Amino acid sequence: MRAPMRRWRGHPRAVLATLCLAFFMTLLDTSIVNIAIPDMLEGLDATFDEILWVLNAYVLVFAVLVLLCGRLGDLLGPRAMLVAGMTVFTVASLLCGTAPNAGVLIAARAIQGLGAACMMPQTLTLLTETFPPERRGMAFGIWSAVGGVAPIAGPLVGGALVDLYSWRWIFLINLPLGALIVAMALLLVPEVAERPRSRPDVRGVVLSTLALLLVTYGLIEGQKHDWGRVWSFVTIPLIIGTGAALFAVFLFDQRRRQGRQPLLPFAVFAVRDFSTMMYVTGAVLFAVAAFLLPVTVYLQAVLGLSAFGAGLVLAPPMVMQFMIAPVSGRLTDRIGGKFILLTGLVLVAAGIALMAAMAHPDSHWSALMPGLLIAGSGLGAVFATMNAMAMKNVPQSLAGTASGVVSTVRQLGMVFGAAAIGAVLQNRLATELPQEAERRSGELPPAVRTEFVRSFDRVSEGGLEVGDPRSGGLVQPPAGLPRDLLATVRSAAEEVFDHAFTTAMRVGIAVPVALLVLAAVACLRLKRTGPASVPASGEPNRASRPTG
Repeated sequence: MRAPMRRWRGHPRAVLATLCLAFFMTLLDTSIVNIAIPDMLEGLDATFDEILWVLNAYVLVFAVLVLLCGRLGDLLGPRAMLVAGMTVFTVASLLCGTAPNAGVLIAARAIQGLGAACMMPQTLTLLTETFPPERRGMAFGIWSAVGGVAPIAGPLVGGALVDLYSWRWIFLINLPLGALIVAMALLLVPEVAERPRSRPDVRGVVLSTLALLLVTYGLIEGQKHDWGRVWSFVTIPLIIGTGAALFAVFLFDQRRRQGRQPLLPFAVFAVRDFSTMMYVTGAVLFAVAAFLLPVTVYLQAVLGLSAFGAGLVLAPPMVMQFMIAPVSGRLTDRIGGKFILLTGLVLVAAGIALMAAMAHPDSHWSALMPGLLIAGSGLGAVFATMNAMAMKNVPQSLAGTASGVVSTVRQLGMVFGAAAIGAVLQNRLATELPQEAERRSGELPPAVRTEFVRSFDRVSEGGLEVGDPRSGGLVQPPAGLPRDLLATVRSAAEEVFDHAFTTAMRVGIAVPVALLVLAAVACLRLKRTGPASVPASGEPNRASRPTG
């Protein structure tokens, strides 16, 4: 039994399988909870705000600590951090699955986020150290394909577990998977060469953590507070501004510490392709979040699909991404990634624009499929190539730091994207709802027209709450209306929302399309197309790499 294990230990395919499983779990738990929200509300007797923090606690801790954990991988070893992270993640999953109330569940989800932050950058580091530059594109292609499947698998797997068992199983299912991944990491993934001992950059850790915490918290909570006051004199702009100021102080402090084991060695940004890819990565993840959020709401609130049905509509483009990513990775190894990346970005932008053009209040979901498939194909080309090009010339001694930066940019890109599109939709709906109500009011009897329009004015002035406006709750018809007239008013309210949201979505989607175009322009800075080269430092990969 030991001989086969020794044969597979350090084998690139075994390492890749282990890392992809770990990566899959970290992303799965960002989306699997969404489908269980109604059951958790009832089962825990929780408020909607509490359940939102079940979602946000994971994302917040994940985004805030991933940079630190990437650097710790450089100092303590990526395999050790991977095993520690998966252990924390698995124990936290047990706490989530047995939580007696919402408070315990939120705390356990925060601990889950810590485990995910420990794991995510190590998957990139170990891929970089296991595969030589000429085979790295293929590895990143498979890794990216797994990353594309996880977000769509979350609602599907979660829906099945909730229907068959209970919401607690969306967390308890992690226990056997976590134990398996820990065993695979210990048996199959070799540790890299011994790391130099160094004193931790405590000041850098404190500054970066506080800065990212404030910025991320402000973006997550901004729409809830209408981008205004949170408590007393504390406002969302003040929170985000303070975080940005602390991050500027952090960068100044790191500049002074260069050469003395800083948390963020600036040498990693001297690699031109890496710096360019960080902008592209942020833009792409911003665009993905800013696209998926309104489309998911559109499919459910306007077209009337269930959450599971919306997930099925979004599955084909994710399958396209899964199929295209490994092929793009192999092509990157052979011909370089510049042309592939440019093509992918253009396809994503074109697909999103086509989808938006085909979206109408009375559209069938199939009308969106051509655009979604084009965008999914483009994402398959983009994600595989983007990661390979970001890491290909990074010195091995900075692989953990680079992985942490990549993971941080990914998370912040998604947080910024969701916050930005939420603000755009909120602003546009505040304008579109009263205008659409005014247009539709002429179809109603004179007795209800004024109150019908005023209802949408009040909604616009008071901020838009999270929920399903198709329930008719936006408009409170006058008491005593006949049943048929009551149904007419509610039907008109639904039509107002459908038209207003569709218009707002089409305007908002222009933001991710524009960012993708700018990202394509930025790719012109990349070095000339060619096969992957040896890392800039000339350092060999330190993990053992049997062929095969």
